[in-house]
Amino acid sequence: MKNLFIGVMSGTSLDGIDAILIDFKNKKLNVIDFLHSKYSAELKKSLLNISIANKNDLEESIKLGLLHAKMTAKLVQKILKKNNISHQEVTAIGYHGQTIRHRPEKNYSIQIGNAHFLTEHTHITVVSDFRNRDIIAGGQGAPLVPAFHEAFFASKQKNRVILNIGGISNITYLKKNSAVSGFDCGPGNILMDAWCQKISGKSFDNNGAWARHGSVDRSALKTMLKIPFFKKKPPKSTGRELFNLNWAEKFFASKQTKQNIQRTLLELTSQSIFDSISKYCPDFDEILVCGGGSKNKFLIQNLQEKFNQPILFTGKLGLPEQQVEAAAFAWLAKSTLAKKCNNSPQITGSQGARILGVIHHR
Repeated sequence: MKNLFIGVMSGTSLDGIDAILIDFKNKKLNVIDFLHSKYSAELKKSLLNISIANKNDLEESIKLGLLHAKMTAKLVQKILKKNNISHQEVTAIGYHGQTIRHRPEKNYSIQIGNAHFLTEHTHITVVSDFRNRDIIAGGQGAPLVPAFHEAFFASKQKNRVILNIGGISNITYLKKNSAVSGFDCGPGNILMDAWCQKISGKSFDNNGAWARHGSVDRSALKTMLKIPFFKKKPPKSTGRELFNLNWAEKFFASKQTKQNIQRTLLELTSQSIFDSISKYCPDFDEILVCGGGSKNKFLIQNLQEKFNQPILFTGKLGLPEQQVEAAAFAWLAKSTLAKKCNNSPQITGSQGARILGVIHHR
């Protein structure tokens, strides 16, 4: 008997929606298919705008949430049709939605989307709103994927660091015979992508080619690394509220070249990752990377040089780099329906184990 779940993830990078179809039969993770639906330039711009407070927040967020759900429904229907699977065979969809505000210090995190629409139009049970229960219980509501990393990537022989480089970078430390730990390191692709978009009109710096030809502004980098977030001890999480282009640009002199700024932003990502792993994962044996940043060859090369060892990829463990987070939300939905606690209080800082996710029955 199949145990099918769909995981849907939209990350801070605002590049689109990932959907993965998984069979969890016999407690194993068997990926059946993975699809991506790219955001249009217009939608990406609207999502960026709604991430900044303005007087039209409420109506605009509802409108964009419905649009996100419509895109997701089409993607779900496409992946089912492609694999000749009926909606009755799928147990549930784990639906993260698109984060537009993450303010755990104010007791909320907002992911727009419309789970009611998604349930109604796919005829599949949807589990959504995974972050806020953890926040109300005193946690950060992020990162949520370390519990999934522990379930499928932990080793009895090696101390593993799972490094996710999305819009924000975060780490999970899977130390053998120890409790899992993890936290947000700082910016991943978010600043590099924003600067590239502003200057070149391209959504990202392909393979880090542009940054490769720049030089690091050491003074700007040193000042950026002094901000309180980097000094704060875990648990901690962050987002676009802190790491945005308006924040970054104030550190650079007006005479600084555009290439040098891109190179410095890459170095900020790399250095903050290096500092985090060196301080909190001192006995690691290997680092396995996932997320969109895994495609940035210059960034990966930079990290390898800092650590003086190869950076591996989660594909080595059977799950390709781009599919990890969507798979995590399929697993989180599965845990929710099974009434199993699926947060990581030692990571998020919540008061204890909680069942995350709101269920919308088919």
